Amino acid sequence: MITTELGQKHIDINTLFEIIQSDIPISIDAESREKVKSCRAYLEDKMKAGGLLYYGINTGFGSLCNIRISEEDIEKLQSNIVQSHACGLGDEVPEEIVRIILLLKIKNLLPGKSGVREQIVDRLVDMFNHKILPVIYQQGSLGASGDLAPLAHLSLPILGLGEVRYNESIKTTAEVYHELNWESIPLRAKEGLALLNGTQFSTAYAAWCAGQSGQLMEIANMIAALSVDAFDATELPFHHKLHEIRGHEGQINAAASVRNWLEGSPLQKMQKNNVQDPYSFRCVPQVHGASWDVIRFVQNTVETEMNAVTDNPNIFEEDDLILSGGNFHAQPIAYALDFLAIAISELASISERRTFQLISGLRRLPPFLSNNPGLNSGFMIPQYTAASIVSQNKQLCTPASVDSIVSSAGQEDHVSMAANAATKCYQVVENVWKVLAIEWMVAAQALHLRRPLETSPALEKILKDYRQIVPALDEDRILHPDMVATISFLKALSIKKG
Repeated sequence: MITTELGQKHIDINTLFEIIQSDIPISIDAESREKVKSCRAYLEDKMKAGGLLYYGINTGFGSLCNIRISEEDIEKLQSNIVQSHACGLGDEVPEEIVRIILLLKIKNLLPGKSGVREQIVDRLVDMFNHKILPVIYQQGSLGASGDLAPLAHLSLPILGLGEVRYNESIKTTAEVYHELNWESIPLRAKEGLALLNGTQFSTAYAAWCAGQSGQLMEIANMIAALSVDAFDATELPFHHKLHEIRGHEGQINAAASVRNWLEGSPLQKMQKNNVQDPYSFRCVPQVHGASWDVIRFVQNTVETEMNAVTDNPNIFEEDDLILSGGNFHAQPIAYALDFLAIAISELASISERRTFQLISGLRRLPPFLSNNPGLNSGFMIPQYTAASIVSQNKQLCTPASVDSIVSSAGQEDHVSMAANAATKCYQVVENVWKVLAIEWMVAAQALHLRRPLETSPALEKILKDYRQIVPALDEDRILHPDMVATISFLKALSIKKG
């Protein structure tokens, strides 16, 4: 059977999405199996030797870390931590992100620093391959000590507990195990803690958001290019010499992208009657480019974390060490998510301003892009919708990472709030799709009103496909279905990312 083999090799965001969106099963390479087995054997030898206290292995958790757990209760301790910590609330985590969490948890265990048995890794792999997705909730993690509550819900099925999504419905794990003839797996020393400690919830969201942002970046450039022609703006502010003297890579790339989209446009060859265009057109390279640079920074941070070991304590067999530290603290991911939310929200902010300009009755375009304004409202209210979403993004972009709260009786006295940054950033990304879709609708309508003039061949081709789904607006109709269809159309476009 053909499988995608996971191991010690670094994976990037593109590879991550290829794996989770594929039906090809995953497997674990021989090197990683040996590392996992060897680490477990070392831990069991240490446990037999007795004497020393090891956090979460033969002690309680959090502020209970100084309480020794008797040898006969160690397995019960691991079951207890999973059940007691499975107290998430709020909306369910989307299925695609659950698959990412599951994959990243597997990857976290493969370096052989966590002390779990091979059997635990194999069960996680089987869950991934059979698309048995634990029901996880968005609220409950402080982004330190690991994403405890979400990862507890991820881990319940190993014990045969909790609920899962399987074959497009929610079932109890017990029902699915009965159907597949699987047995639950009792947890042994360290295993519950290894499963719950880690940043996989926050990092999964960050990987999804970073991947979506790369796609949004090029979509935003494409839509801006259409708006430039639809508004009868000039492409001169995108000239490469202007951007080379400033030197920012993102700005240079954004300008080049818009130039490429406008290449061969008859509208750009026409004489322009305006000396300058509004900033929302003229400064696209500067704004989009700055977002591009942030996306690249975030992708690098996220890919480092995707390949990291972030549970606690960690086992260094080669040095005869078991070290308790703080790799579960998700501060790097919290910062990255907050920064990404701010940067990606600006793509929507400047987009809404272009929409506003296009419907304002300027440059020989009718008010609200209606053939009969007054009787028809045209695209008046989609701009309201875009404005409301942009304002919501501003509220969502208040950083989560500057917040902290004391927990576990003061033992866990500084936390990252990365999980809150994650779910906020997710909503911002989805909002940006909506605002860009509105701009695309409006720019397409404005160009329709300039016919028979045409934009570039590349944009005309996409417009032709789009008009098979959403026709031009000749008189008022319900626009909500058009907006939903436009979002789907843009998400499905296969164009160069970022």
